[in-house]
Amino acid sequence: MSALAVVLFTAALIVVFALLAAAAAGKLARLDGATYPAALMRAATTFAAVLTLAAALTGALAQVIS
Repeated sequence: MSALAVVLFTAALIVVFALLAAAAAGKLARLDGATYPAALMRAATTFAAVLTLAAALTGALAQVIS
């Protein structure tokens, strides 16, 4: 498998995990009684946080590996 394929597969997997986490956060917020806009904002915040965490981990691992 080429390096590009591994990078693309990993990026797609991270986006899928971020979407799952965002959907769970939005659903839990809605079940807690939040309005739809508030639940959507909580889901968006979770999505951004997961992507930020993945970027930070990638940067840290890149420093360690090279």
